Amino acid sequence: MKTTIDIPDKLLRETIKRTNAKTKRDAVVTALEKFNRLQRLRELNTRLKGTFVDFMTQDELKVMREDAKWAKTT
Repeated sequence: MKTTIDIPDKLLRETIKRTNAKTKRDAVVTALEKFNRLQRLRELNTRLKGTFVDFMTQDELKVMREDAKWAKTT
């Protein structure tokens, strides 16, 4: 889709630098893709937050790791 927009020069230069884009178009497309992905991940996180009740606690994970180390050394 062709669109004409006014992007501040400083912002566009920074975006080109951070995305390692070769063209202005590539920089804008990459930035939009990353933004949209981040938003989808945030939405997923909001939906899933607090729904996993059977996960191990930090202490249980530590015990499991220590048991695995013990098994490897014997």
